[in-house]
Amino acid sequence: MEVRNTSTVTEFILLGFPSLHHIRSLCFSVVLLMYSLSILGNGFILLIVFVDPKLQTPMYGFLCNLAILEICYTSTAVSTLLQTFVTARTTICFHCCMAQIFFIFSFGTIELLLLTVMSFDRYIAICHPLRYPVIMTKALCIQLATGAWLGGFVEVLFQGVMLWTLPFCDSNIIDHYFCDIGPVLSLSCSDTQHLELIGLLLAISIVLITLLLIVVSYIFIISSVLRIPSASGRKKAFSTCTSHLTVVSITYGAVMFMYMRPNVHSSFHFSKVVALLNTVVAPMLNPFIYTLRNVEVKQAFRRVV
Repeated sequence: MEVRNTSTVTEFILLGFPSLHHIRSLCFSVVLLMYSLSILGNGFILLIVFVDPKLQTPMYGFLCNLAILEICYTSTAVSTLLQTFVTARTTICFHCCMAQIFFIFSFGTIELLLLTVMSFDRYIAICHPLRYPVIMTKALCIQLATGAWLGGFVEVLFQGVMLWTLPFCDSNIIDHYFCDIGPVLSLSCSDTQHLELIGLLLAISIVLITLLLIVVSYIFIISSVLRIPSASGRKKAFSTCTSHLTVVSITYGAVMFMYMRPNVHSSFHFSKVVALLNTVVAPMLNPFIYTLRNVEVKQAFRRVV
């Protein structure tokens, strides 16, 4: 049987942060500054890797993919966030809202997959340094990166199609600054328990599987590092992983809180604050986390200058 969208809602209203409307000019300026720093920081990574041949290695290739992803991810969410600080009534069309959900969740899934691929890269580099050039060939790196991007879109596609066909025939006010799945599901005039269960199972599977692979990789990495005789050697080997571990901690902490709860309708106000961490703050901090303590990037910057 053909499933059709019987929705009478043609647009949604995004509330954003109503309690901050008296200082919305300040909020707009702060968010715009953080967004600009995110674009500049991630753009700097792309530029420095493209210009300096010494940085054109698998590790920095994956980092460039992550930088492109961060630009897309934060732009998708911040576009409506800034609008909520400018206009008192921020509206988004029904199809635009569904598309925003699809892309935000796809980009979030791709980020988890890329972080997993990067942990695999670090495992090969530290545990099998002599075989690293043979294993991490250009063809394999392209396949891993492409698989992460395709996997993220495909993983979210099924749930996105189901969400798109839900009827929305009552309220159209979303208590968020972007179209998040929890607030949107709460507006549907049909039973959404089956879709919530599917979403929870998909979130648990992708988060736990990728996290397990990262943990296993670092178990082998730590074991290999501890066998290095010199303290300076151990420090140098593990220094290449600290930035990745920091980003993994921030990303997985936010994702687990927002999307791995049994009831996606609860704690919307606090979820908005956590979502800010994941969509605005983290994309701004990640370029600095990866570059400030990276000697190779600093040297490359000096060579370019």
